[in-house]
Amino acid sequence: MKEIRAYKTWISLGALFLVGAFIWFCSIPQGVSSEAWHLFAIFTVTLIGIILKPFPMSVISLIALTVAIVTNTLPIVDAFSGFSNEIVWLVVFAFFISRGFISTGLGSRIAYQIMSVFGKNSLGLGYGLVLTDLILAPTIPSVTARIGGVVFPILKSINEVFTGPSHDPKMGAFLTQVTFQGSMITSAMFLTSMAGNPLIAEIAKSQGIDMTWGSWLTAAIVPGILSLIFIPYILHYLAPPSIQRTPHARAMALEKLEKLGPMKRQEKIMLGAFVLLIVLWVMGPYIGMKATAAAMVGMCVLLITKIIQWQDVLQERGAWDTFIWFSILITFAAYLNKLGFIAWMSHSLVFYVEGFHWVIGFILICLMYFYSHYLFVSCVAHISAMYIPLLMIAIAIGTPPGLAAFVLGFFSSLMGALTHYGTGQAPILFSTGYLTTGQWWGRGLVCSFANIFIWLVFGGLWWKVLGLW
Repeated sequence: MKEIRAYKTWISLGALFLVGAFIWFCSIPQGVSSEAWHLFAIFTVTLIGIILKPFPMSVISLIALTVAIVTNTLPIVDAFSGFSNEIVWLVVFAFFISRGFISTGLGSRIAYQIMSVFGKNSLGLGYGLVLTDLILAPTIPSVTARIGGVVFPILKSINEVFTGPSHDPKMGAFLTQVTFQGSMITSAMFLTSMAGNPLIAEIAKSQGIDMTWGSWLTAAIVPGILSLIFIPYILHYLAPPSIQRTPHARAMALEKLEKLGPMKRQEKIMLGAFVLLIVLWVMGPYIGMKATAAAMVGMCVLLITKIIQWQDVLQERGAWDTFIWFSILITFAAYLNKLGFIAWMSHSLVFYVEGFHWVIGFILICLMYFYSHYLFVSCVAHISAMYIPLLMIAIAIGTPPGLAAFVLGFFSSLMGALTHYGTGQAPILFSTGYLTTGQWWGRGLVCSFANIFIWLVFGGLWWKVLGLW
């Protein structure tokens, strides 16, 4: 068996080398620098390697970073720039905060509360997690903070109830994917639910398009609710948990809550730190505090009060593993943009929409924008690189400006659900280990088809009623 695994590893490595060499030595397109093209080759091979998995993800990413440095594609200082990225550290701090929820028992208490209300079946549990996120979404502008710091600990506690040695790991996979897909839908529904949305509003304003909090919600409410209803059903159909009905879950949850008794001192401290985090995340834009800084404050409170120990931080293997591969992917994506590759790709897309009726042309623009996210590890980076040129192209071919601005704005969140690295909360949820990379990507692709259909068809009818076109 070991010999077979070693054989597969060398076959995968050989295939990766051939793909990388082919792209590397291809004729470089006009308008693209050699550094940008070579980095594109390394990034492409890295993504394929993550799928084939000849080695763990961090090992593949580290090898790719080494190749980029040794070949002088990236200077060593630039190559390590992703390790200081604030989103990366927000993800890492979210892991540590979630440990406090688990260790104090507060996460279990919240999980049992959700189960007592929605716990009739597995689908109900999924909707309970989505509803939790929907309630928080308008007030927490960082989806990474919202999911990583608030929903993830609750999800983890529920998974521990249902996915123990004698339970159902498929339940964990289903609930994790519902949480992830739901978080990108809620991010698209409010101007304040994703960090990139205010940036979109500012860009649209520069083009004479006014996007207020109310107009954003009005345009997103119908397709958003439909997506939140149907996406959990689709995921449940794609990979149904072995435990379909949980008739005793509510009774069990109430029994567990009774055994837990009143909140203990540590739980109250954890709850206080949690409330402090929420306040800081909500007030952050008004007091000049970044989401990562707020997470640091929360973590320090937990360390000072000994809710979590420094040894817990050192032993959080998932956090440090994610720190390595996520930092490297962020570096690659950032420098593909900085070296001009993304701008070249955006302008090259114009050729494919010229001559079409604006409806067809705009749909093609939306699809290009959506699926180009495979090249990005941040929705905000994607918005910064491609939103302006594609919005201008859409308006130039005759798309009503308001419609173009809103739809591309909504897709700026929805596209984040494609991969396990495309947005900040993705690596946190992927770290649960319930899904392989292939399963994550496959279900993300299916859900993307459903979301695009819902938002363009049913959303399109709603936007017609609103007079956007």
